[in-house]
Amino acid sequence: MTLKMDAGQLQAFLASDFGQVADDFVVERADLDGVRVRLRVAERHLRPGGTVSGPSMFALADVGLYLAILSRIGPVALAVTTNCAIDFMRKPEAGRDLVGEARLLKLGKRLAVGDVVLFSEGVAEPVARAGLTYAIPPGRG
Repeated sequence: MTLKMDAGQLQAFLASDFGQVADDFVVERADLDGVRVRLRVAERHLRPGGTVSGPSMFALADVGLYLAILSRIGPVALAVTTNCAIDFMRKPEAGRDLVGEARLLKLGKRLAVGDVVLFSEGVAEPVARAGLTYAIPPGRG
């Protein structure tokens, strides 16, 4: 299988179709192994105690796998999350961006399954791991 969208094309897709969150994320890599996406952690992503909130971590996992799917099938805006399970393993490092490493485990005609491992920038141990399933609309190219 080949890539249908590279990192630059994925970033442009976010900007055009998901402008409300596009500035929060940077697509750093897209290849056959998966996608690496950065969450630019800002004050709005923090919860009391100075750590990144669970919803912000979920957003990174969700966007990461969504982009990994699009890198393979092209710009299908209506592919949607049907399931997500996330394990929060340790507190993210304060004052650091989060990085998500997304990989597809199965890409079918109607469903895609993958996982995303989240890290604080520059820290080897993961802060969370998510398993996600997406529904892919019929009729994609």
